[in-house]
Amino acid sequence: MTIHFRHTLPNIDRPQMDADVVIIGGGPAGMACALRLAQLIDEHNAHHPESELSKENIYVLEKAREIGAHCLSGALLDPRSMRELLPGFEKEAPLDAEVIKESVYYLGERRAHRLPIVPPPLRDHGNYVISINKFTKWLGQKVEDAGITVFTGFAGSELLFSGDSRDPETAQVLGVRTDDKGVGKDGELKSNFEPGYDLRAKITILSEGTRGNCAKQLINRLNLEDPDHAQTYGLGIKELWEIPAGRVAKGEVIYALGYPLTSREYGGAWIYGISDTQISIGHVTGLDYQDPRTDPHHVFQSFKLHPFAHRILDGGKMIRYGAKTLPYGGWLTMPRIYGNGWMILGDSASFLNSQRLKGIHLAIKSGMLAAETAFEALVSGNTSAGTLSKYKAAVDRSWIKDELYPVRNFHQAFEYGLANGVLRAGLQMLMKGSNFGADSKNHAGYLRMHHANAIVDRKQHSQMVGNAKGDGKLTFDRLTDVYHSGTRHDDDQPTHLVVRDLNICANQCAKEFGNPCQYFCPAAVYEMVETVQGDLRPDAPSFPPQLKINFANCVHCKTCDIQDPYQIIDWVPPEGGGGPNYDGM
Repeated sequence: MTIHFRHTLPNIDRPQMDADVVIIGGGPAGMACALRLAQLIDEHNAHHPESELSKENIYVLEKAREIGAHCLSGALLDPRSMRELLPGFEKEAPLDAEVIKESVYYLGERRAHRLPIVPPPLRDHGNYVISINKFTKWLGQKVEDAGITVFTGFAGSELLFSGDSRDPETAQVLGVRTDDKGVGKDGELKSNFEPGYDLRAKITILSEGTRGNCAKQLINRLNLEDPDHAQTYGLGIKELWEIPAGRVAKGEVIYALGYPLTSREYGGAWIYGISDTQISIGHVTGLDYQDPRTDPHHVFQSFKLHPFAHRILDGGKMIRYGAKTLPYGGWLTMPRIYGNGWMILGDSASFLNSQRLKGIHLAIKSGMLAAETAFEALVSGNTSAGTLSKYKAAVDRSWIKDELYPVRNFHQAFEYGLANGVLRAGLQMLMKGSNFGADSKNHAGYLRMHHANAIVDRKQHSQMVGNAKGDGKLTFDRLTDVYHSGTRHDDDQPTHLVVRDLNICANQCAKEFGNPCQYFCPAAVYEMVETVQGDLRPDAPSFPPQLKINFANCVHCKTCDIQDPYQIIDWVPPEGGGGPNYDGM
């Protein structure tokens, strides 16, 4: 079997464009960065007409077909950073509901126990239930109105470097190459082939969300991640439901932990009241579990079958689906976020508070601080690491650090189970984030996965292992859910899920882990299929199942890139415009 992977084609002439700033990724962080930069340029030009700066060479690259189409979150918005970026934004932004009520439940197998008080980090009065898709689309319109060009349907394929240096002090990023279009699945150029552009920029800003393609290239090349504080992740799976009125109030927020997870896994569920008849419901499973059969999509479906969730959903209708990973590691797992000609924002840089379950406001603030640094660099004409280091200094002075540093050990506290984690997290709150001793070290979550033959209770925990079949009313199989994600890719293109050694999948991984890609992917992309052989004799040699990659199903969550136990899967951008359509999510 021959599989052609998406890659940048060598030895072809590419169009080039010069830019002052290129922002890769049009989510909340990237859009906030672009808008703040436009504001600063306008202020500068009003006061210094003799040295005007132009916005014509500032570009935002967004891989989705339209702004916001790939954006997914629960989502609750802490308005703090938006009030700094656009005072009075509440009057025009698409805000579904202000939070009026919160509750937290611990779920046993059949019962739900409401906590007598809501822990302070989960008190959400003053926050807003939003559609991150609608909100980002609105923010993108503000960016375009401010004179910044947003290119939709263009993905950042690879960074452009000056020379071969792998030293973060001397390596320089010169811009980004966009994806090639019109390449067939066999790797041949089609009649509509268009080579990607080389955008040569003074400053390249990476705001691609969790496990961004270009950010991963940069972090790996320059060793920007502390090996003692590797990033850890969770996978959030979400559905929008229409339900009978009176079950969840508009602006009501419900959190749940416990079942279907056992005490050994990290995660929990949410239900947000969008209106009197529409809710956001979902579950996050930490991607640091032990059992390789764990299926986060199955976990979510099992949560909906719990009597607590069943009472809310019964008689309702699922209307949308999506899945996205998020960074859990926090302050300690932040990579270096600046260098010669580059900065990293938002989820790509670990700006998420796992204790509060919120990161949109932090992503927006990081974008604003990066914009202020970029503006200063453009005015001075100096885009070196020395100048752009002011971005990290600004983060350290800001309320980002005030919020994230005291919870720097929170996720790590749950390494040895739920009970131990709750105790340690409680002590950390009393000690302003500290442990009894040094800060916690942590390693990548996939390293905690046990070999299949080491799982003793193989018949237990059926509510979370293996793929869910679904009843078509309350629960759904993964293909049905993918249909509701609006995912669309051109089938005639190289796969954008690059597996570097398929023999490992068929042999080593099958024996050691049972091919967990079949379970951790929430979109049924990976499938082990029997190979058809021509020799049907009883004594004919047998062949192991081979990996089939259904890349057209991919919802761009990056779970495979993160959780593969051999780290041989690379998620790279498909042809620009392909992917989910999270309209209203």
